[in-house]
Amino acid sequence: MSAPALTPALPRGPAKPRLLSVEDAKALDVQEMADLFKAHINPGQFHFMKLLGFHKVKVERAEGMFYIDQNGRRILDFFGGFGSLAFGHNHPRILEARRRFQEEKRHEIAIAFLSQYASALARNLALVSPGDLDMVFLGSSGSEAMEAAIKVAERASGRRNCKFVHAENSFHGKTKGVLSLTDSTLYQGEFKLVGNSYKVPFGDLPALERLLRSDPEIGVVVLETIQGGAGIVTAPTAYWQGVRRLCDELKVVWVADEVQCGFGRSGRFYAFEHHGVVPDVTALAKSFGGGKAAMAAMIARRDIYMRAYGTPKTAMIHAHATFGGIGEGCVTSIEAMNTLYDEDLIGNSQDVGTYLLERLQEIAARYPTIVKEVRGQGLMVGLEFHDFSRTLPLALRPMVAILDEKLKGSLSGFVGALLLRDHDVLVAFTEYNRNVIRLEPPLICTRENVDQFCVALDTLLGRGIVSIVKDFVKSQLG
Repeated sequence: MSAPALTPALPRGPAKPRLLSVEDAKALDVQEMADLFKAHINPGQFHFMKLLGFHKVKVERAEGMFYIDQNGRRILDFFGGFGSLAFGHNHPRILEARRRFQEEKRHEIAIAFLSQYASALARNLALVSPGDLDMVFLGSSGSEAMEAAIKVAERASGRRNCKFVHAENSFHGKTKGVLSLTDSTLYQGEFKLVGNSYKVPFGDLPALERLLRSDPEIGVVVLETIQGGAGIVTAPTAYWQGVRRLCDELKVVWVADEVQCGFGRSGRFYAFEHHGVVPDVTALAKSFGGGKAAMAAMIARRDIYMRAYGTPKTAMIHAHATFGGIGEGCVTSIEAMNTLYDEDLIGNSQDVGTYLLERLQEIAARYPTIVKEVRGQGLMVGLEFHDFSRTLPLALRPMVAILDEKLKGSLSGFVGALLLRDHDVLVAFTEYNRNVIRLEPPLICTRENVDQFCVALDTLLGRGIVSIVKDFVKSQLG
């Protein structure tokens, strides 16, 4: 007797749409990528990518200091993902740690149970952090870490109507809390923000002191140790020691934003360590995830943390989110921290960063009408160009000067576009001072990499402004 024919089971859910597979995504060509980006991500952003020529590049893979595009071209990375790639691209130790984690099927979401990986990572952060910075909150982005930082600071301040101080040209993130402390009308748009904050010039200790003494409800000062979006701006040691003294005297909580300048980029683990001071709360992100995971951390003094969340009743007010302390991310950060020290990348940042500054200062001396200033610390360097009119022959300057504000950023954009097109070098830019090229190469950067970049820059500037402008215009017409 033959078995009855089986009726195929009907699907219980909706039919699968025509989704692209991983292999489909990998096979997209440059035009297909551009079409999808404009259709589904950000057509306005694509406009700027096209101006710079970045839209022509499909990165097939990346290794160490280099991107490799669809044509096999090796692009030297002096952008570094705004400081997110301390270890370069696909560091083998970090890849191996993640591979082992996956193969052993270890646990990821640690909410119901304790996580050995989050616990170990928090201990490592406490060990490398100076003073009594030893309580850790783990998250996924710099904005999330800074949100945690300002919340713990506000609760610990003791002010019922706590007010904040931040600096001019500050950047602390784009989520609504820290956006209130980010000095950008563009990013703030017309969003309804917190509004309980004051703004002071960065590095101006007398202005900060006058403000703190004028309003006893000010409970928190929030400052980037090195301002990234402002164009790589530093402040002297006397300023930071004064900030610490004032905050101690007036019982104000000091939050140091180290999202971009921390994790070894300045030549110290934290940039504030250059000045012999310790804040009450700080935050890390960017390279903390080893270039392979979205990881961030807030680190606070224990007494600050306990004032905010030290009882069972208050402990869950700002506990980790679902992906806070996720297993593979924590393992990635643990391996990244060990690699940072094992390979002496902090020392390398200091040494190669000094060499980069020296080479750039030599170039600046050769082109004084083009380069206004070179500044930075470690491998966080800003190259500022003069306003456009200042770079032109004397007879043309008065006519062009009235357009300088509108032309801000044009020269840095021209140079960045031509460095990529003609010299296979990628650089970044800054949010507020658009005349600045931002250089944040991986901390594995060598003197040979610096030489390659500086030869390219020197060659390009040696063409002269008129030639640079003509070449850029030609690239847009081609």
